Amino acid sequence: MRRGCISLGDIQCDECQHTIPHSERYLAIDEEDGVEVEEGGKAVYYCVECALKKGYAYYKEEKDERILTFFHKSEY
Repeated sequence: MRRGCISLGDIQCDECQHTIPHSERYLAIDEEDGVEVEEGGKAVYYCVECALKKGYAYYKEEKDERILTFFHKSEY
């Protein structure tokens, strides 16, 4: 399950190991062996850059704005 979150400054990206600064967005996702699962996986945290690289986040155009989303492409 994907959860878009706002950092309080104490979250570390599990991919690049950088601390996600206060008020920055990040993704919390349940994974098992590096694959997204709906239930039962381990919670893994990704900064926006790493989420984009892994394909868990993307930008979409809406009303002439570029919007970052963590939803599956089929959900919007």
